[in-house]
Amino acid sequence: MGVSACPRSRRIAAIAAVVAAVGVTVPACSSPANTGPASYYLALGDSLSQGVQPNAAGASVETSQGYPDLVYASLRPSHPSLKLVQFGCPGETTGTMQRGGVCHYGAGSQLAAAVAFLHAHRDHLLLVTIDIGANDPESCGAQPNLAATVTCVGAIPSAAAKLTAILTALRAAAGPSVRIVGMSYYLPSLAEWRHGMLGRVTAYASERLAVSYNNLLGNAYAKANIAVANVFGAFDTTNFGDQQNVPGVGTVPKNVALICEWTWECTAPPRGPNQHANPAGYQVMANAILTAANLS
Repeated sequence: MGVSACPRSRRIAAIAAVVAAVGVTVPACSSPANTGPASYYLALGDSLSQGVQPNAAGASVETSQGYPDLVYASLRPSHPSLKLVQFGCPGETTGTMQRGGVCHYGAGSQLAAAVAFLHAHRDHLLLVTIDIGANDPESCGAQPNLAATVTCVGAIPSAAAKLTAILTALRAAAGPSVRIVGMSYYLPSLAEWRHGMLGRVTAYASERLAVSYNNLLGNAYAKANIAVANVFGAFDTTNFGDQQNVPGVGTVPKNVALICEWTWECTAPPRGPNQHANPAGYQVMANAILTAANLS
């Protein structure tokens, strides 16, 4: 999921640190002292991996509340030498992850930077996470337009094929034993349900396409022996029943209520509507990743 601005200088600094074989993107902790070799959590992906949210003026900005930050905070107590390295790029697609062009990487692309890091640190990797693909058929899940939702179908097989190539490269660089976790996606366009009959038709059509798309992504992850965090399920994306009352919105299906609760899609301007998760939504993602990773 994307934003208009490229990443802040902290990602550039992180990449420079990796080149220098340091890879530290979080402040050092003074206590307890790390007695063993450093281990790493490498986070790859799009804007969700950088915790993008709208600020008070409505601009989408990176925050320290992305799911990798929350996963890292959960893992750090039991892994005191763990370091978080974030290569994620707001606006990244499967294509730009392979060839570059959105964010700057010394290696040329996010994938090339990730492969280099994995080769250099494969014996010290606790976890790798990746979310990529939401920006490929973005009109399927982020645009309130039924015609756009239908015409984007052609982007789905291409994105799945590119994801397969990305995951194959990551698995080869990491080796067979490194724990890698992917992620299915929630569906922002469910919020269109609030806007009359056409909005409801758009929500239903988007949900059907999202099921197919997440299934294709899941197959790609399975082929690479990569677990999938079920964010699609955690957001109860297919549940158009279980009506719930949402303050300021009214009575809506459960899946719509959760989109309103865990993203900025139902928020009034200038902060909303915005497809990115809020802190509660990022925590839902982090919980799903920890479950899939079988780490505590």
